[in-house]
Amino acid sequence: MTRLRIVGVPEHFNTPWYDAIKQNHFTQNGIDLQWSDVPEGTGRICQMLRDGSTDVAVLLTEGIVRDIALGNPAKIVQVYVQSPLLWGIHVAAKSNYTQIDQIKNGRAAISRFGSGSHLMTYVLAEQQGWPLDQLHFECVHTLEGAKQALPFDEADYFLWEQFMTQPVVDEGIFRRLDICPTPWPSFVIAVRNDVLQQNQEAIDTMLRVINEYTAGFKNQLNALQLLKSTFPKQHKVLAEWLTHTAWSQEKPTKEMISMVQDWLLKMALIPKKVDAQQLAIFAE
Repeated sequence: MTRLRIVGVPEHFNTPWYDAIKQNHFTQNGIDLQWSDVPEGTGRICQMLRDGSTDVAVLLTEGIVRDIALGNPAKIVQVYVQSPLLWGIHVAAKSNYTQIDQIKNGRAAISRFGSGSHLMTYVLAEQQGWPLDQLHFECVHTLEGAKQALPFDEADYFLWEQFMTQPVVDEGIFRRLDICPTPWPSFVIAVRNDVLQQNQEAIDTMLRVINEYTAGFKNQLNALQLLKSTFPKQHKVLAEWLTHTAWSQEKPTKEMISMVQDWLLKMALIPKKVDAQQLAIFAE
């Protein structure tokens, strides 16, 4: 039995991991897969790959591409969710903001520097034509932190996945101005280089098991009920979320990695593009 530690955000996308572990799909194939939730998001997960406190990670594409380009000793081994992530642009419900251009000079709440909420603020600014060197950030660590920061005027706006924030909108804490989709597949699976070298067969087995599960997940009769039992606060929007979500069983393409690097370079979030082979393992 090979033990692998894996981390990811506690969001709907990772329900297949939760259930496959619960149903012993990995242990039946010789893998003792130890999952840990990381609510702080991709920035924290990248640090865990760097410091060796996890072997495998499920995380946002743009975050890990940037971090590997900046020296994280890991590789992307697969695209996990092909569909783009729909980032809601949120303000405090009682604020005076009604249009995106009104938050141009505002303070963006982010979970961590290098996180998705941080990087997607740059994508939003690029799309809106705002000066990228004039963005202002307030680190709030988690969604719960943002729920405190926006109403108390500690930050002005916050980008987070729209379905996870829907209960916060329904509660009258946030108001959503618009949606900012990622220009690339939302989630990938990354593995530390030393783990790949030592446990390639176990990693291949892990990927085969999760791919077999995700390939049929949307067709499971209990898929929606499983989501609702795991994320009861979002039960009203889960059916819609499920129709928008497409899991992947494929390796990344060099074109995708190049596109993400092009964006990161344009936004001055990496100093230069690096060789795609340094970032990911591609199909032969």
